[in-house]
Amino acid sequence: QLGKLLIECSTVFLIYFSSQICAIAHVTAKKMPHEDAEGRKGSVPNIHDPPTRELSVVVPSYNEEDRLPLMMDEALDYLEKRQKQDPSFTYEVIVVNDGSKDQTAKVAKEYCKKYGSDKVRVLSLEKNRGKGGAVRTGVFSSRGKKILMADADGATKFADIEKVEEGLKNLQPWPKEMAISCGSRAHLEKDSIAKRSYFRTLLMYGFHFLVWFLCVKEIRDTQCGFKLLTREAALQTFSNLHIERWAFDVELLYIAQRLKIPIAEVAVNWTEIEGSKLVPFWSWLQMGRDLLFIRLRYMTGAWKLEAKKCN
Repeated sequence: QLGKLLIECSTVFLIYFSSQICAIAHVTAKKMPHEDAEGRKGSVPNIHDPPTRELSVVVPSYNEEDRLPLMMDEALDYLEKRQKQDPSFTYEVIVVNDGSKDQTAKVAKEYCKKYGSDKVRVLSLEKNRGKGGAVRTGVFSSRGKKILMADADGATKFADIEKVEEGLKNLQPWPKEMAISCGSRAHLEKDSIAKRSYFRTLLMYGFHFLVWFLCVKEIRDTQCGFKLLTREAALQTFSNLHIERWAFDVELLYIAQRLKIPIAEVAVNWTEIEGSKLVPFWSWLQMGRDLLFIRLRYMTGAWKLEAKKCN
């Protein structure tokens, strides 16, 4: 009798606790910050307008004065050579300075002077909003038919864009012109585990499990910062995005799955670069919280998906 009573009490407690978590997730949910997408129409480039470039590269940058030059040199060297081989290929690189306290903006503007402001643009946010917020700002100001997210550290070889482009191509025909191709480091996981501590490996597996259990089941590596989207896929996903920090990639792919956007996962070359802004324990804790709230807020209707239309 006592055991049965304990089980019943535990069940009631779990139901009560779960309902409280759902209520907290619903009440604390923030509305979409539409001002990014809607507030800059006119002469400023906007994701709602027809594309005028083949490719837009969005580079979120926070205190990246040391690592950004290597990435930009590699990317622009590749893009310039590709344009010489194919004059019809047009591009732009958008560096989003995410409230940096160092000389990131100054470094980026040197590339504007060298290549011209039509090819390299710098968008500066007064306050740090997080990687997701910075990427969204760049995406909403992009002019490309395809939009590539690329990290400022240059951990992924830029020439691997051809691999993610092939992944995107293999998804054709694209439903409603929407498709996403994700660079992936999953094939490197065994080697990386050998170099990590047991604690970091445990955190990594815990995060992967939560991503799989709560949000995204079909993509092994959601966090690689090398993702290529068609313009329509970028419009629909980023217009619905809420998370602005590390877990934004997971919500992006969760939204894509809910919208039935086809997603390819493509192995890319990747090298760990010193200077990561991710703090192992606290960043993972924040991401774990965000993953839970992503699922609960969509499940309770606090966050809803809205279809957007291009001009």
